[in-house]
Amino acid sequence: MPATVTTQNCYPLANQLRQHSPLVFGCMNLGGGWNSNPLSAADITEAHKVIDAALEAGIRIFDHADIYTFGKAEQAFGKVLAERPELRQQMSLQSKCGIRFADDDGPQRYDFSGQWLTQSVDNILRRLQIEQLDILLLHRPDPLMQPEEVAATFGQLIQSGKVKHFGVSNMQQHQLALLQSSLVDPLLVNQLELSLSHLAWLDEGTTAGCSGQPAVNFSAGTIEYCRRHKVQLQAWGSLSQGLFTGKDISKAPAHVRATATLVQQLAAEYQVTKEAIVLGWLMRHPAHIQPVIGTTNIQRIKACAEAGEVQLSREHWYALYLSARGAALP
Repeated sequence: MPATVTTQNCYPLANQLRQHSPLVFGCMNLGGGWNSNPLSAADITEAHKVIDAALEAGIRIFDHADIYTFGKAEQAFGKVLAERPELRQQMSLQSKCGIRFADDDGPQRYDFSGQWLTQSVDNILRRLQIEQLDILLLHRPDPLMQPEEVAATFGQLIQSGKVKHFGVSNMQQHQLALLQSSLVDPLLVNQLELSLSHLAWLDEGTTAGCSGQPAVNFSAGTIEYCRRHKVQLQAWGSLSQGLFTGKDISKAPAHVRATATLVQQLAAEYQVTKEAIVLGWLMRHPAHIQPVIGTTNIQRIKACAEAGEVQLSREHWYALYLSARGAALP
């Protein structure tokens, strides 16, 4: 079993968060699916197996959201913790809130109001069967966000002991800066879609000032903002849904197939799994990106853990970037 880690000393700074766990396990696929079926014994059994596999692979941070499988992902995880409370000291838990589905009160919307955030945290703690959440992330930017109201709510959640740290997800640098201007404590995390198949975060910078290049709408400067302000970048979608590690891509564009071949070649050269190459490519970036993996396949969890053994050369990193990009650099 992994060494015991307490939530008192896990991550006062972003680099300690990363050292605590180079990878994050995303729990979106727990709970039996996005349906109205009740949580089953099989769902709880799967959660036990997946949590054990992640811990054995050195993964200590588990990422939730209140909407994942309509709350059942947190419920399944909470059942595991209730049955094996000793696991709580071996992990850090983060969850996200702020997305509201269409209901009797209104359409699909985002909600950072103090009332909704407080209610969401209470429900997250109840489903996970814990007393304190290590990190709360705001899931997607709310155009109606009042930073002062969010800051006041964060303060109340800290004072009550319900949340220890805060972060965001899918925010660009100006939204981060606006929110941070009202906060006492620094935002710890920004979770973005970053992967070998989703390259806007790189292309925004490499094509800057170059005429004839396609416009990229990622929000220039977000990666650099997070680096400057020590906000830990977490990458959702980091495995590209298996695009380069075994998914059927026989009908995919030529550059995708070429990239999958290159990943396989590099895996053989570095003597690691293909998943390790794909994740290692992200982790080679000087922003020290922390990939979030969401597979419930036990063997694939083990395969991902090998990413920590990879240090790609500059040449191999660029070879993968160019191949996945499907075009030369400016």
